Amino acid sequence: MANFPYISCNFNKGGELQFAPYVIKEFDGVKIAFVGITTPKTLTSSTPKYFQDENGNFIYGFFEDETGEGLYNAVQKAVDDARAEGASIVIAMAHLGNEAECSPYTYADVIANTTGINALLDGHSHDTYHVEMRNKARETVLRQGCGTKMEGIGYLKIAAKDGAMEAGVMMWNNDDFNATQLYQLDTDVTKAVAEATETLNVKLAEVVAKTDVELTINDPVAKTEEGKPIRIIRNAETNLGDLCADAYRYVSGADIAFVNGGGIRVSIKEGDITLNDILKVHPFGNALCVCEATGQQILDALEFGAKDVPGEFGGFLQVSGLTYEIHTSVPSSVKLDEKGLFAGVEGEYRVKNVMVGDEPLDLEKIYTLASHNYMLQGQGDGYTIFEDNVYTQESVMLDNQVLITYITEGLGGVVGAEYANPYGQGRIVAVD
Repeated sequence: MANFPYISCNFNKGGELQFAPYVIKEFDGVKIAFVGITTPKTLTSSTPKYFQDENGNFIYGFFEDETGEGLYNAVQKAVDDARAEGASIVIAMAHLGNEAECSPYTYADVIANTTGINALLDGHSHDTYHVEMRNKARETVLRQGCGTKMEGIGYLKIAAKDGAMEAGVMMWNNDDFNATQLYQLDTDVTKAVAEATETLNVKLAEVVAKTDVELTINDPVAKTEEGKPIRIIRNAETNLGDLCADAYRYVSGADIAFVNGGGIRVSIKEGDITLNDILKVHPFGNALCVCEATGQQILDALEFGAKDVPGEFGGFLQVSGLTYEIHTSVPSSVKLDEKGLFAGVEGEYRVKNVMVGDEPLDLEKIYTLASHNYMLQGQGDGYTIFEDNVYTQESVMLDNQVLITYITEGLGGVVGAEYANPYGQGRIVAVD
């Protein structure tokens, strides 16, 4: 239904591109190419099964490999072809990011291994950093992160006379943003949208619970040099992570519950909790599932989740029903396949001293494990461990409703002192 083209120089089926790799626009006689680049991490940060046939074989891909060469070659071909068509300026419209877990597919990896790109407007890591770096030919390339959730729009200015470029991001208060204000539209459609939005906002503002403490995804003390919060939900325990995991275990009655840190999106301030607050925490609509899992599978999942600590990983596991240590001095020996999916552990485990309640984890024992279909059944974040297990509950309740149910029924409508410590209850301990 889009009236604009999708572009991606590396999304393919059996090597055949599914979209145009670039488009060329002409401005005042100057041809400018826009090259689309999609991170191969999409295979795991989205749902891997979406890219597979009914037998679980991958039929779509992003020219992914362990070295990154497949992606670099695809980008280089698109840039070279666009230049051959007469483009004098090439702008990469990328979804790559700067997170360590995305290596070798970060914007820095792509720029350093290609030539011919003048500027790269970037997404995926949600940052707004402006960077100037050298490409493979030692030429300067501008990179601009474009933020997230329409908090801003990345831009590139090109001087008409000398071709000098300036990249940045236009920011505004997201709470005050209204797309219709940009265009001053006044039609039957916009009126209908406004009425529907007003009705929706009333529903979203409904108070569903209360919290006596702030529930966070961020470090409550440490800040960036710019004074911005530092997210820790993807590499450490937080009180909101504990709450979300407890909700899955409460509703399901399972022995253990996992929630991926990347599925917990925003903090909740002290005070009333609205429906909108809950939906922002769990916006994806994943459904609660319960499977039977061996202790060895539980350990492998914890090891996979901790592979990047102290770096971030969307699959880092917030837990309920167990505690564990991450020995960060032990290098991760997790093995990934070429798609970035879990393929095993080849050496010493950095996850140690796993306790289920008061008992050490029994690698031979069968436990009931609660999480959601994205991770357990859809290989989300690369978890291939549980998809063939026996499932005792499937698609029981959406993730946001799981959280509401736990707070309203399990906690009597109020999140209290047991969740007061922003760093959680000591379930996950990093051992230096």
